Amino acid sequence: MLDRIVGLWRRRKWIAVLAFAAPASMVLGLVTSLPNIYRSTATILVERQQVPEAFVRPTVTGEVETRLQTITQEIFSRSSLEGLITRFNLYPRLRARLSTQNLVARMRNDIILVMKSDAANPGNPKMVAFTISYRGSDPAVVAEVTNTLAALFIDENLRVRSRQATGTANFLRTQLEETTKQLDVQERQVSDFNRRYMGELPQQMTANLAAIEQLGTQLRLNNDRQTLALARREALERQLADVETAPALATASGAPDTAVTRLARLRNELRELRTQYTEKYPEVVRVKAEIAALEREQREKKSDAPTEAAAPTPQDPAIRRLKAALTEVDAEVKALRKDEHRLQAATARYQARADNTPLREQEFQELSRNYQTTKDHYQSLLKRYQEAQLAEDMEQRQKGEQFKIVDPAIVSDRPAAPNRSRFLLTGLIFSLGLAAAAVVLAEQLDTSFHAIEELRTFTKIPVLVGIAGIAAHRDTVLRRRRFRLAAALAVLVVLLLAGGSHLAGRGNATLVAVLSPGGS
Repeated sequence: MLDRIVGLWRRRKWIAVLAFAAPASMVLGLVTSLPNIYRSTATILVERQQVPEAFVRPTVTGEVETRLQTITQEIFSRSSLEGLITRFNLYPRLRARLSTQNLVARMRNDIILVMKSDAANPGNPKMVAFTISYRGSDPAVVAEVTNTLAALFIDENLRVRSRQATGTANFLRTQLEETTKQLDVQERQVSDFNRRYMGELPQQMTANLAAIEQLGTQLRLNNDRQTLALARREALERQLADVETAPALATASGAPDTAVTRLARLRNELRELRTQYTEKYPEVVRVKAEIAALEREQREKKSDAPTEAAAPTPQDPAIRRLKAALTEVDAEVKALRKDEHRLQAATARYQARADNTPLREQEFQELSRNYQTTKDHYQSLLKRYQEAQLAEDMEQRQKGEQFKIVDPAIVSDRPAAPNRSRFLLTGLIFSLGLAAAAVVLAEQLDTSFHAIEELRTFTKIPVLVGIAGIAAHRDTVLRRRRFRLAAALAVLVVLLLAGGSHLAGRGNATLVAVLSPGGS
């Protein structure tokens, strides 16, 4: 077995050397020429709100992760990254070959953002910090760019929170102003309604009913007073009629006239009957007829008596007193009737108010409901606006949730990529494998016999003797010349491969990113 391996090596050693040297030279050229890529990382802590939420409720709500994504989009925008590229003179060798858009895309790939959750609460993971990393060829610039990116995240977070708090306060202020105008309009509507329908309002229903009851009492008293006044008037009229129908002079004996006495008695009797019976009662009708007959008889006697000079009689003062009393009674009746009309009008007015109250109550309820709804909305907006003002002031004073750098980026003294030893070891292993594969392939393609045992294995014809190859001097010289030429050509190819890989890898950070684990 060992003899076969030795023989194989003697026959195929140059193929193996060439198959090994070609990729190994390329790997060696890349390893020696690839630029060092440095990475710096900054750790940013998410500080919770310093003022307890029981005192000041923040208006900037939502998960930190969502807001961080928004901030990342802002910082990773073309204008922001283009400014950083210009400011720090990043990718100087790529500027001549790549467009600005491609440079920005390259920088996005070089920035790595990693979120860190609270390990103590796995059921409800909450982001407590995050790291931002940047990679590049200059360690000092890489550290500076990383710290600048961290500062941008902090500033952008403050700007976003302040903008959201201010926007919320402005929105609530606008809503509050509009609601205030609506409330003023509805207050005027309520005031106009109360003024227009004063007396018909629901809360005045009790007063209206009390007024109606009081007016009814006054009307009853007025009617009673009118009844009494009319009774007095009727009595005075009867007395006046009795006095006026009496004879001008008394009889010689001074005895009263029988007809006058009878008339007075009948009138008293009629008055008593009227208090008990109606006008159609027979006794009332009879007495009224007798009174009418006596009055007619007295008028006829008075018209037949000779007219005498109007001289003062003892009856004139009594007549004047009766007429004066009758005038007073008439005035009282007139005043009572006028007051009755006033009370009736007032009763009708209050009754109309009471009748209209259900309709006004429905209208007032609808108006009050709209007013109360607007008022409640106003109070809610006012409370939220005051809270928004406190939250805005808190954000301006940087007392709300904010980002804080706890571990700034430092200049790295060791490159993050490439891992030259691993890359070189991988290349050597690949070269050895390629050399072995080339030897195996060459053996498979070679159909000649290199030993007697191979021939005996191949055929059943007995091998009598083996004769070694005899080369002439000329053949030997020619073979050596060919070998030297092939060796020189092989060395040239290896050198070209090594030089080409060296040129390809020199300053090629993109290739480093591709060859590094997780590179893109």
